[in-house]
Amino acid sequence: MNLSIGDPAPAFTLPTDEGSSITLSELIGKRVIVYFYPKDATSGCTAEACSFRDEKPNFDQKNVIIIGISKDSIKSHKNFKEKEGLNFILASDETGEVCEKYGVWVEKSMYGKKYFGIERSTFLIDEKGKIAKIWRKVSVPGHVEEILKTV
Repeated sequence: MNLSIGDPAPAFTLPTDEGSSITLSELIGKRVIVYFYPKDATSGCTAEACSFRDEKPNFDQKNVIIIGISKDSIKSHKNFKEKEGLNFILASDETGEVCEKYGVWVEKSMYGKKYFGIERSTFLIDEKGKIAKIWRKVSVPGHVEEILKTV
């Protein structure tokens, strides 16, 4: 799916590392950052998660909720969150349905080999549930700071 600024954010309910679930529609009235990342505990994903962790107090001041989504299991999310001291929600999209809705499940290439995976992407969703900003093919250094300037 090709999403644009102003589109309604695709709805989802996903299990979280906290043993409950998160439903996007229940967050209407707040701004939400939904960021998709390839895999728990890998170097780039750890750097990105730690940046969100470190800047969370600044996002809290602006009433912005952070949700990280990957296809990793809840158990993997719990281990990742505990190891890195993460202070925001990690949601599990093991089926890839939400990744498909947001258009982040894409064909990739590494060393000439093609495969499918999550394209590191971030979506800022406004208080009305519409997409306010999209960052695709994210480069980790400076990304969280850029989001913070935008919100």
